Amino acid sequence: MSKIAFMFPGQGAQTAGMGKDFYEHSEIARNIIDRSSGLLKLDMKSLCFEENENLHQTEYTQAALVTVCMAMEQVLREAGVKPDVTAGLSLGEYCAIASAGGMQIEDAILAVRKRGILMQNAVPDGKGAMAAVLGLDAEKIEAAIAGIEGVSIANYNCPGQIVITGWKESVEQARAVLKDAGAKRVLPLNVSGPFHSPMLQEAAGQLKEVLDQIECSPLQIPYVTNVTGRYVSDIEETKELLIQQIAAPVRWQQSVEEMIRQGVDTFVEIGPGRTLSGFLRKINRDVKVYQVSTWEDIEKVRTESGGRNRSFPWNRKSNCRKTGRRGRFCCHQLPWQ
Repeated sequence: MSKIAFMFPGQGAQTAGMGKDFYEHSEIARNIIDRSSGLLKLDMKSLCFEENENLHQTEYTQAALVTVCMAMEQVLREAGVKPDVTAGLSLGEYCAIASAGGMQIEDAILAVRKRGILMQNAVPDGKGAMAAVLGLDAEKIEAAIAGIEGVSIANYNCPGQIVITGWKESVEQARAVLKDAGAKRVLPLNVSGPFHSPMLQEAAGQLKEVLDQIECSPLQIPYVTNVTGRYVSDIEETKELLIQQIAAPVRWQQSVEEMIRQGVDTFVEIGPGRTLSGFLRKINRDVKVYQVSTWEDIEKVRTESGGRNRSFPWNRKSNCRKTGRRGRFCCHQLPWQ
């Protein structure tokens, strides 16, 4: 029997206009986006739907992306498509945990808002850097940078694409060494900090205080952690893994390979862009890959992946599950509850 994985992108996938068509067509999506605005005291519609600089600043990006991805995820579930496992790249892991039932959507949005501020302030501007290494395998990269202090691997994305992180001068030194070692290209990334490096250890400690205030729930399905690339089914591990994750490498390739070993043959990327779908095709071309970033994508995924809700109300209002009333969602339908 086919197994489905939902996967969620990380920071960098954000784009102006993301989620706007979902807001216009779905009351569930509209409720999540409006609720997020109220929780964070931010105009989420303006932040996500219009061209603006704030969308690309870490302290705003993370909450905006999680809000939109979870709005899309809830619509996909309403269409009858449900996952057997979830995973997310870096920031996307918060969506994965919420989708797996381990965290309320509301709590995930509040947590990543604070996470974004901590990461934004962790290292002074201009002191850190990241770069994508193309065309060189992980073992050779690890060997090449082993003697350079202040640089490490941030992301194991897919074969032929590894990201390094650290102090700006160290990353620059590593770029030259890696080119000499055979890398096709070493591209500086336009990011606001050296994410997933030991330089964020202080932020990791501060994140613990944030996560200690969040109540997690038993997982309904497993998710895959970035820290080890393995399945997590015990919710007690979740907070500690999220604390480690902020300064540890993202093992995305290992995560995908583990899901395939566990029988997953269908992957659905939920969120703007197609970054994870691109990585997946380089990891394994034998699996099915779908992408949900527009309203029209929902119908394709529903029909082709075996969505179970054949009477999905695309153009009509839903009944409240508790009161039976038709129309705008009442308090009993809020996805936070």
